[in-house]
Amino acid sequence: VQLQASGGGVVEAGGSLRLSCAASGRTFSNDAVGWFRQAPGKEREFVATINWRDSISYYRDSVKGRFTISRDNAKNTVTLQMNSLKPEDTAVYYCAAGRYSSLQSSYYYWGKGTQVTVSS
Repeated sequence: VQLQASGGGVVEAGGSLRLSCAASGRTFSNDAVGWFRQAPGKEREFVATINWRDSISYYRDSVKGRFTISRDNAKNTVTLQMNSLKPEDTAVYYCAAGRYSSLQSSYYYWGKGTQVTVSS
């Protein structure tokens, strides 16, 4: 199983980016898919997760109202739409598949990260 995160880049504060997570070798039919991020010098932290079967989602407080996680069954992908970006959102973003949770230990497949840089 491989997860591939894409869509990162450099954007000015207030701008938007859309991250995608695509899976190969496995469907997300029974998994939750989460996004995590790691800023320089900081621990990796939970951002958002979505339950694959019923699309229930959960966000960290600092991104609520700005980020939206969604899924596309046909394409077996999960998207993280990030609006009103702030410099503190700058990090490497990772997607992961596993159990619906904000805990990293609940996820057993991880993709390589994609860099998001928000300039002030």
